[in-house]
Amino acid sequence: MIAHALTIAGSDSGGGAGIQADLKTFSALRAYGMSVLTALTAQNTQGVTAVHPVPPDFVAAQLDAVFADIRVDAVKLGMLANAEIVHAVADGLVRHRPTHVVLDTVMIAKGGHPLLAPEAVSAIRERLLPLASLITPNLPEAAALLGCDIASNEAEMREQGHALLAAGAQAVLMKGGHLGGEESPDWLVTPAGETRYAKVRVATRHTHGTGCTLSAALAALRPRHADWPATVAAARDYLQAALGAADRLDVGHGIGPVHHFHAWW
Repeated sequence: MIAHALTIAGSDSGGGAGIQADLKTFSALRAYGMSVLTALTAQNTQGVTAVHPVPPDFVAAQLDAVFADIRVDAVKLGMLANAEIVHAVADGLVRHRPTHVVLDTVMIAKGGHPLLAPEAVSAIRERLLPLASLITPNLPEAAALLGCDIASNEAEMREQGHALLAAGAQAVLMKGGHLGGEESPDWLVTPAGETRYAKVRVATRHTHGTGCTLSAALAALRPRHADWPATVAAARDYLQAALGAADRLDVGHGIGPVHHFHAWW
């Protein structure tokens, strides 16, 4: 059976992140992709110049239209822009109760432009954490959700992962890319235990959309795997290969995207 994956996220006009990256990832991993737009961005490889949020009632209308007609095996949540959209999405998830929900806690673009209003952080913490099967914060995002300092080592990453579980998350993938060093370590923290994942960093500056791509891969692959540890391993393998092939693309003059279709072209 071909998995059906729904992305609820913002649009990247440059094509490297957001729903564009999600749909490319779904296709590359043999999942049928659907989308609910939460915001439009004026964006390229050099940064975000403008953001236009979609009205919350229209976000809800898109979500309800998909669920009314099409089987949804997994949902990926990305850029949600503001608290009103967070509540609209949370209400929709409560109405439709999808089996697998991956929450990518997108807050700031790689160039530093805010993609989430400050008051929306508490809405994500209170409404979406309990509804998500897995959340995938990087270190600054985890600190923002917890209201604490950014983790500076792997021990603190694990501690914050457990704190997010205590805050209502069902499972947490703490992404350690901000730690630096030769390896990029991630920690999966669940009520059943901890799993460490680490790969040698790929020598490329073209990393635009890595967080979107990883979370989309998790949503696309989860229906085909027995549990989160196996799903995370497969998704990280895909992202590593996409990063390794990123320099084969020639997109823009800034931080380019990963190569989602590295296995084909």
